[in-house]
Amino acid sequence: MTFEELSLNKSLQRALIDQGYTTPTPIQEKAIPIILKGEDLVGCAQTGTGKTAAFAIPILNHLHHMVGSSKKAKKVRALIVTPTRELAIQIGENFEQYGKYTNLTQLTIFGGVSQVTQVDQLKKGVDILIATPGRLLDLNKQGFIDLDDLHFLVLDEADQMLDMGFINDVKKIVKLTPDNRQTLLFSATMPMAIRELADTLLKSPKYVTVSPVSSTAETVKQKIYFVSKLNKRKLLYHLISEENLSGVLVFSRTKHGADNVVKALKKHGVKAEAIHGDKSQSARQRVLESFKAKETTVLVATDIAARGIDIDQLPYVINFDLPNVPETYVHRIGRTGRAGHEGIALSFCSADEKPYWKDILKLTNVHVKTVDNHPFPYTDEELKEEAHSSANAKKKPANRSGSRPNTAATEPKAEKKPAAKSSPKSRKSASSKENKKRWY
Repeated sequence: MTFEELSLNKSLQRALIDQGYTTPTPIQEKAIPIILKGEDLVGCAQTGTGKTAAFAIPILNHLHHMVGSSKKAKKVRALIVTPTRELAIQIGENFEQYGKYTNLTQLTIFGGVSQVTQVDQLKKGVDILIATPGRLLDLNKQGFIDLDDLHFLVLDEADQMLDMGFINDVKKIVKLTPDNRQTLLFSATMPMAIRELADTLLKSPKYVTVSPVSSTAETVKQKIYFVSKLNKRKLLYHLISEENLSGVLVFSRTKHGADNVVKALKKHGVKAEAIHGDKSQSARQRVLESFKAKETTVLVATDIAARGIDIDQLPYVINFDLPNVPETYVHRIGRTGRAGHEGIALSFCSADEKPYWKDILKLTNVHVKTVDNHPFPYTDEELKEEAHSSANAKKKPANRSGSRPNTAATEPKAEKKPAAKSSPKSRKSASSKENKKRWY
């Protein structure tokens, strides 16, 4: 199938030619015809497979026929809701590229910045609105957004919206839209919670799944390093410096952890930056642009912030912390090895993360090379210590929502006990451990 066979309007076809689009990707080939027929849809595909174009192209095609060259006051006909500012900006850019030869207007709104400019544009009228949940509901409450004439509602990255606690906001947004809307739900993973959400919000939806979430791209070479938590930063710097790596996306479990990794790398002269929700919008955009321009060598990100990173030729992904949801691993390493290019995915696994690694291998069913000849292998003492920590962690209730709890914040305080005499060996062990902490 080609885009010409989809019978799209000429203005849209012209824009796609400008973008070099000739043949739809699998998700586009399956989803676009369904959307053009006016049916609700649930689409599941890995990152980098063209999900945005899969819903943007048919929406633009329909609205172009509806609005045409009309000069009447513009109303919001399509609403795309997405969890992060980076994703909203990325989607807005795609709509602008695909619809540049149409008379359609689009606006991207998100929090963390002044609403003045956004409100001014809303007052002028827009056809397509891309928004994060918080800012959308806020401006609606203020009376600046009316969704009574909405034709399309798109929930993008629905799994992450669930993980970020946006489910109630999403339900509020749905109530603001007409019942006869066409609803499209897209997600990189398809946990049961997403299916349950689809059943409540969509009408007899069609399900489209491409590149099942259990699969990893053949163009990605995967390696695993078993290393203690104390030595992860040492190993990261070792690999970056010895292999002269550049264009490295590192995944950290927490925002605090991401900042600490960056500080450690910068002490050794590595051009590293962090991107996560605690940074301002302008700071996140600056960091992202610097990384894309190859001015920054290493970008350390949390999973949610990384959803807005769209780089075609990203050579390296490193899992500094393993995710506790195996599908997230597939999503992470899917950021490299795109468009036929080869990529390398390296993972660090500490003793308490071994159960996560077993889950990942079970899901992906691939052989991953174990690298044994690195400078920071487990010591017997570290194995015993981390095995003990892992055993204690198992007693805590697991968080399977897709995000891991901040153990630094949730770990119970140790009870005070009478001081006991320590042996020379234990004192030496404690001293050694303290020295390792001081390395950074």
